[in-house]
Amino acid sequence: MHDLSALPAAAREAIRARLLGRPPVRPPSPRALPAAAVFVTLRIKGELRGCMGSLEPQHDDIVRETMDRALVAAFEDPRFPPLRPDELDACAIEVTVLGPLEPARVEDLDPARYGIEVRDEFLRRAVLLPGIPGIETAAQQLAAVRRKAGIPANAAVEIRRFSAVKVEEEGPGEP
Repeated sequence: MHDLSALPAAAREAIRARLLGRPPVRPPSPRALPAAAVFVTLRIKGELRGCMGSLEPQHDDIVRETMDRALVAAFEDPRFPPLRPDELDACAIEVTVLGPLEPARVEDLDPARYGIEVRDEFLRRAVLLPGIPGIETAAQQLAAVRRKAGIPANAAVEIRRFSAVKVEEEGPGEP
């Protein structure tokens, strides 16, 4: 496994640079990291403040992917207003690196280990990352992702799962 510990700092730098109106400084990487899909989650005092990502990489390396997804989480998550400069220091930043998507059945799910994507015939879809507090069973995970997508409980869905590695920031932000 590659060293992913610099990803939260890269996310923070991208957000800080946008807030200051300057280009971001790409943090040094010990070696080139491969492309991967990521989600960037922002929390203030433990409360969600933004979370956006993609299921397939949009860029050729994971640092650039992380920086781009951080900007989307901070400024384009439709659930929240854009992040203000006075909020950044209070933000805890977490980067979740996704493994490949694979078809799954309900009995293949484990909400502590796998995230899921569901979609229905009308192309409504949603994603849930693994390890969400309060979601302990596959049934709870499936119900939550259906609600998020607006898919009725009795509608047929395609389920895909993915493994994930969460990388949390050390130091900055509040717990």
